[in-house]
Amino acid sequence: MTTAFHDLADRVLAGEPATEHDALAVLRATDEEVLDVVAAAGRLRRAHFGNTVKVNYLVNLKSGLCPENCNYCSQALGSTAPILKYSWLKTDEALAQAAAGLKGGASRVCMVSSGRGPSDRDLDKVTEMVGAIKAEHPQVEVCACLGLLKDGQAERLREAGVDAYNHNINTAESHHDQIVQTHTYADRVDTVEKAKGAGLSPCSGLIAGLGETDEQLVEALLALKALDSDSIPVNFLMPFDGTPYENTWELTPQRCLLILAMARFVCPDKELRIAGGREMHLRSLQGLALHVANSIFLGDYLTSEGQAAEADLELIRDNGFVVLGSEEHAAQLAHPDPAIRRRGAGTSIPANA
Repeated sequence: MTTAFHDLADRVLAGEPATEHDALAVLRATDEEVLDVVAAAGRLRRAHFGNTVKVNYLVNLKSGLCPENCNYCSQALGSTAPILKYSWLKTDEALAQAAAGLKGGASRVCMVSSGRGPSDRDLDKVTEMVGAIKAEHPQVEVCACLGLLKDGQAERLREAGVDAYNHNINTAESHHDQIVQTHTYADRVDTVEKAKGAGLSPCSGLIAGLGETDEQLVEALLALKALDSDSIPVNFLMPFDGTPYENTWELTPQRCLLILAMARFVCPDKELRIAGGREMHLRSLQGLALHVANSIFLGDYLTSEGQAAEADLELIRDNGFVVLGSEEHAAQLAHPDPAIRRRGAGTSIPANA
């Protein structure tokens, strides 16, 4: 067993932040060290999140028709990817889609629209949808992802019942201009700060496989830590036909595992979500990745199909995890044996309870 990564886990569990050097060492682990890296990162995951997996569900409110030129995106200006393009869903359509995700075990619904950012009329539509979803499912978390925010818009979303706001930085500041030119890295950070300032839980992550260096991956994760992002979606580039990245294949399943492990060491107590591209790039190692990450999207993504929701839930069960908020999770938390209660609660129950 390679002890260096477990020594790193010991230090992080003791409250010592992982350094840039530590993060690079994780990313550059050899094939023979991958399982040791996962085991060490898994200790952090279990300490903070027990054996739970948070399940999220995407509702694509508006598809395509975007004026931004994000080179990785099938919905971007100039993309010829064969995707569905439509304007805003009606409230009842959004409600039906959200209900399907919740029935499958999701506890958070992510309401996403394409475009540079919402107009005030767009916000009217979204707040109406949020009100309808919360009226029928008051326990659900709602995360909005609507693009760049103007002053006052985050406050409107918070007042309407939105719990979180997603706006990914996507890559390191030093690499940002290589992947998009119609907005800046600072624009993205500003929107995350607006969301935080309004009391929304900040959700911001990255896309791996965009031609970035190891150093730039670490730079991006350290930036997300500095932003204090509560949840960090890690996407793996899906090289859509008709986009500038259509022939870009930089990732292997083991590389994806190391990226997730690096994220866990840098941000040990944050929700780490395996997002777009996990089926394509992690493939048979998806289950192993759950021993590092503690959150996934259920079913399909914005413009691409994921694996069947039943397969996702089976993946969770087969790897010894329970869905956060499920009956199985509730039974763990109510169990008379403190060891079993701790299994579902991470560090929230003292060891001597």
